[in-house]
Amino acid sequence: MESRPTRITPLELMTRLISFPTVSSETNLPLIDWVAGYLDDHGIVAHRWVDPVQPHKAALFAHVGPLEPGAVVLSGHTDVVPVAGQDWQSDPFTVVERGGRYYGRGTCDMKGFDAIAIWALVEAQARGVKRPLQLALSFDEEIGCTGAPPMIAAMQQTLPGGRAVIVGEPSMMKAVTGHKGGHGYSVHVRGFEVHSSLLPSGVSAILEAGRILEWVNATNAELQAAEPTPVAAMFTPPFTTLHVGAIQGGTAHNITAKDCRLEFEIRPVPGEDSGAWKQRFIDRLHEIETGMRRIHPDCGIDVVPVFDVPGLRPETDGEAEALVRAITGDNAAHVVSYGTEAGQFQDAGYSAVVCGPGDIAQAHQPNEYIEIAQFQAGVDFMEKLLARLQQG
Repeated sequence: MESRPTRITPLELMTRLISFPTVSSETNLPLIDWVAGYLDDHGIVAHRWVDPVQPHKAALFAHVGPLEPGAVVLSGHTDVVPVAGQDWQSDPFTVVERGGRYYGRGTCDMKGFDAIAIWALVEAQARGVKRPLQLALSFDEEIGCTGAPPMIAAMQQTLPGGRAVIVGEPSMMKAVTGHKGGHGYSVHVRGFEVHSSLLPSGVSAILEAGRILEWVNATNAELQAAEPTPVAAMFTPPFTTLHVGAIQGGTAHNITAKDCRLEFEIRPVPGEDSGAWKQRFIDRLHEIETGMRRIHPDCGIDVVPVFDVPGLRPETDGEAEALVRAITGDNAAHVVSYGTEAGQFQDAGYSAVVCGPGDIAQAHQPNEYIEIAQFQAGVDFMEKLLARLQQG
């Protein structure tokens, strides 16, 4: 008799996925190739979208069940944050069970969910489902959710249309229906060098960058003091935030700095006009730049967009939310201030919700872990989802 391919367990799948060190700066192709091969062993066609700018990275998506629209989509990302400089008690790319937890980079964020989703897809193929199920695995989520939009576009061109997306970021298996967006920029302030004793005839890029910091602090204070809108009140903190996470510049204590670079982000509350926030930022930079050029015409401020992640808006009668609540029994309102790919799916026309095993507090930490009970809760969720898909 011809042997059937082995269906491996969610834990075995997670162990295999974590063995691939898919830090965002490195390739994820070995992981993608392995997943594609495993799905192929079970008669599932896996489609790749290879990044033309970074050909060492690819997304993967697949469909099982009837070739018709209306699929439930299980969405995860394959990249993880670096482990360099962190104090790990075990090999971060080997799953270690200890004290009721699975330790390893990505156990929580989010290869634990990826493994359960792959398992569910293969089970759906083996058991037969009346409503289709799709899998979507992206890349570069950790550096600004840049890999999801082209993957989503490729999915919509290749697969029957999906409808309800479950993004499996760690939420303790709660239905998260809203999160803030995120818009990031690299800013290069270009000054004019003179000896610091002749300060008025020069332009210090560092001091001009300080004007940006002053505006950031003043704007945050203004936002924090204002009465939050009903949507904003759901978040912690209950307002849009502005932030500078890194800054560098200057040559010596007695030279007005020629260059200063900073990394800036805006995290707007869902429903607020992101375009208006971006314009407000650009307008302030233009005011500062105008003052710099009054002293020397070669000065200026260059701005390069780094990431642009839309927020997830709570939906009225959202199908994805209703599906997750029906399975979990969770009827409380949950929103988060971090970003996910859910808003990108929502902007592409899907109903979207965030629901996955694990606690976001463990994400990016040394000795990252997922509670075994949470991992099992994710498996139990998929079993209930499969039962629903088999019913149609």
